Amino acid sequence: MTKPKANPAANTELSLRDFQALIRKMYYEKDVARGIEGTFMWLLEEVGELSAALRERNQVNQAEEFADVLAWLCTIANVCEIDLTDAIQRKYGTGCPGCGKFLCVCPDSEKP
Repeated sequence: MTKPKANPAANTELSLRDFQALIRKMYYEKDVARGIEGTFMWLLEEVGELSAALRERNQVNQAEEFADVLAWLCTIANVCEIDLTDAIQRKYGTGCPGCGKFLCVCPDSEKP
């Protein structure tokens, strides 16, 4: 029996762009077949699991659930053909979308 090849990405830090590409490589065909609605339901399930982990204050489980939420978000972005790195840069790269500052001064009653 041959030993499985190591994943080179497992030994390096991943940028958001690299992570989205990795998720696309692993799951894109399944994700497209499932569709946006089905994929969004999985994201909501993972957000619920993150909520439970936050309430339990279990940091190991929290880390896993944060990773799952991010993975499912990348999945939906891939199905929609959205590059998250570009979207983040356009929306937040020059500061808060509400006030334009890098240290937000928007009123707490408003969503920036």
